[in-house]
Order: sequence, then C-alpha cells, then structure tokens
Amino acid sequence: MARKSSRDRLNNEINAGSMADIAFLLLLFFLVTTTIAEDKGVLVLLPPWSDEKPQDVKIHQRNVFSVLVNANNQLLVRGEEMDIDKLKETAKEFIINPNRREDMSESPQRAVISLKNDRGTKYGRYLEVYNELKAAYSELRNDRSQQKFGKFFDDLTQDQRKIVIDEIPLILSEAEATSFGEESK
Repeated sequence: MARKSSRDRLNNEINAGSMADIAFLLLLFFLVTTTIAEDKGVLVLLPPWSDEKPQDVKIHQRNVFSVLVNANNQLLVRGEEMDIDKLKETAKEFIINPNRREDMSESPQRAVISLKNDRGTKYGRYLEVYNELKAAYSELRNDRSQQKFGKFFDDLTQDQRKIVIDEIPLILSEAEATSFGEESK
C-alpha cells in the first residue's frame, strides 16, 4: 500500500476562507429586504407630565357611565351585564340624555365615561369596548355637525370642529386595571 504524503492530505480539505464573506452577504441581503412591521395600538393623547398634584373634582354619580370588563371578558355597565352590541347606543343615550332622565348625565359636557378592566381581560375584548365608546362620541359629533353646519365632522373647518368638540367633549377616564379576577360578576 502506498504511503500518503502530507501534500495529499492538504488537498482533501475544503477552503472555508470565503464562507464568512458569503454568510455576511446573506445576512446583509436579509436585513435589507426584510420589512419590520410596526406595532399599531390605540392612539391616545396623554397629558403632559406634571409634578403638581391634580385637582380634586367632585362628580355627581349620575354623570358617570361606568364600564367594566372583568377577567371573564364580561361587559358590566353600571353594575349590570350588557351585550357589546348595545354599548354604543346606550352610551350615546347616556351622554345626550334626550328624555332628561334623572339617572343619566345632566349634559354632554358633564358626562364622564369610566372604563375599567381586569388584568385578565383579553386585549381584543378591551379594544372592542374602547372602539364602541369612541364610536359613540364620533356619531354624536357627526350628528351635531349635521345639525349645526350641514356637514360631517371630518369636513368641518378647525373653528367649526372646536365648537362641536366644546358641545360634546370626549371625557373617557381609564382606571388602573385591577388584579386578575378581582372584578367579577
């Protein structure tokens, strides 16, 4: 049997010198061609930070529309279970109070919607409730815009929008979430 020289053994090796270059080019290719989806969430304008203590405001209970989504994803409005399909209309009626009932808000400027959820609430359910409440205000503002100016709210000038917003301000208070299962039916 012939003896193999060290030169024959070197020829059997794979030259891996350019592997790092190829890996770098592949990495660069994927970084350039991949798009990163931005998270989209609820757009809420938060007030600026202040070290001053907030004012204590007295609110009559009749002006508070309390909405609770518990850990079982049940919707409780003013302590009673409600289907989400009825939430928008009920909120609109509470805010406007067309029949001047004693158990509803005194006026749209005094109506406060208090939204509270449990830490066990599913995010999708929270968004459904939040969207229904925002939709109630949007419809009320569109109705008022049609009455006053004959246009939809989005088509109004800045001054006209301010008038409608002053008449129907969006006052939505979100309380801190309670512990898992603390709020239940």
